[in-house]
Amino acid sequence: MIHDTALNQTANLSRRDLLRGAATSAASFLIVPRHVLGGVGYVPPSDKVTIASIGLGRQGQAITMELLARPDVQITAVCDCNESSKNYVEYGDNALLKAARELLGPGYENWGEDLASPGEVQLTHEFRTSLGMGGREPARRLVEAYYGSRKGSSSGAYKGCNAYKDYRELLEKERDLDAVYIATPDHWHAIISIAAMRKHKHVLCQKPMTHSIGEARRVAAVARETKVATSITVNNPSSESTHLISSWISDGAIGSVREVHNWSSRPFWPQGIDRPKDVDPVPPGLDWDLWLGPAPERPFNKAYLPFVWRGWYDFGDGSFGDMGCYSFAGVFKILNLTPPVSVESSTSESYSETFPKASLVYLNFPAAGNRPALRMSWYDGGLRPPRPAGLPSDDQRLFEGGEDGEGIMYVGDKGILLAGFNGERPRVYPENPKYQTPPPPPHQQEHHHVDIAIDQWIAACKGGPAAVANFENQTPVTEAFLLGCIAQHLPGDFLVWDEDKMRITSSEKANALVDPPARTEYSV
Repeated sequence: MIHDTALNQTANLSRRDLLRGAATSAASFLIVPRHVLGGVGYVPPSDKVTIASIGLGRQGQAITMELLARPDVQITAVCDCNESSKNYVEYGDNALLKAARELLGPGYENWGEDLASPGEVQLTHEFRTSLGMGGREPARRLVEAYYGSRKGSSSGAYKGCNAYKDYRELLEKERDLDAVYIATPDHWHAIISIAAMRKHKHVLCQKPMTHSIGEARRVAAVARETKVATSITVNNPSSESTHLISSWISDGAIGSVREVHNWSSRPFWPQGIDRPKDVDPVPPGLDWDLWLGPAPERPFNKAYLPFVWRGWYDFGDGSFGDMGCYSFAGVFKILNLTPPVSVESSTSESYSETFPKASLVYLNFPAAGNRPALRMSWYDGGLRPPRPAGLPSDDQRLFEGGEDGEGIMYVGDKGILLAGFNGERPRVYPENPKYQTPPPPPHQQEHHHVDIAIDQWIAACKGGPAAVANFENQTPVTEAFLLGCIAQHLPGDFLVWDEDKMRITSSEKANALVDPPARTEYSV
């Protein structure tokens, strides 16, 4: 068992420490370092960040593939309470399997034929999607196939990836592990993050950082205490678009910002529904009780997973948790925001256990420095802000369902700044030649939502500066959109937030949602 004391950290030397110690004691011998012999791009094992992926649904597999492709990373274990299935939502026909084969390269064009998509499903009236592979066993197979294909042996055999059902067993047994990547449903993020940090593992966590405000505060506190490298998978605070918008607003391009409007086309999954009365058989290979974890017990029903869990209050954070963490992270950076002082919402029909199909949430932020108080409005489920008069036709499309029907608009006392949801392609009105988006450099690769965050996190794991989207920095952002989620529970209520006391002072019913209890076994 690994203990959290300095004495036991010294006693339980890692593989990396042993390798470095051996290198020191052998200094008197004339040895050519392996990385010199290994050729361009070779990274010695002692310099690699060893990572376990926990949660192998669509997003977990996608980022695991990105980590696999990095020469300074070694995936040593995977974990999921589901053994294997082919019912995960993916964005394109057989998208995950095609991505896996592309990653593996020549000779693997027919890899994983048994993992091929069984077809499509109509999740909602508007959203039809392909189904794909997921679970710990397909992930383990991919990891071992990838490293086997790069061993240089004729067999390509590799058996160095362990698969676990329970993250607790993984953290107990994988003692030589440097870090974990967490891509479970939202209600698991805080619990696994805290458990990993207390084992002194670096943590990369899928957005949203946590499922509740109380969890966000605890996660940040443990990150401060353990001093491990942390990040959520959000590029926005470091993106070129965020830097550009920040410079324009600081330069007075639209005057003092008093309103921000942010709209998303989500949800793609069912919301605004009641709990199903039927009980479905638990799929083979799934530990349903472990999947529930901290959430209240309930019988299994296919209405809860995979992917569709996001619309249920007990498991996910709806559209806000899915997308608000991206856009809010950029807005907080640009405008130097702190958590709002009050929130309220107007929604479609309210249900006791699921987020509404559509909502408009208002968040009121206090003045700070030279910036006046401002109101931020969040729209989802097809709702959008009023369309400014006189917009060119290309920008009208943001309000007409074009560009995924998502966008952001900053309203100042001298004009407006309109951009795509994550701040891409910003433009100022009235138009000004001083504020024009520069064309991208030739052959520039378009950034994925998370690649900057991953780069920064891996560098931090190696002793570099903290990632910009680290847990401490993202706690106020998380707090803000989770307050919006609480407002969606209670449409029409005006909720006053006391940041210092971590309390909603205007409503005890709402305050109970700030830090709801978990099942005893999973309390943190």
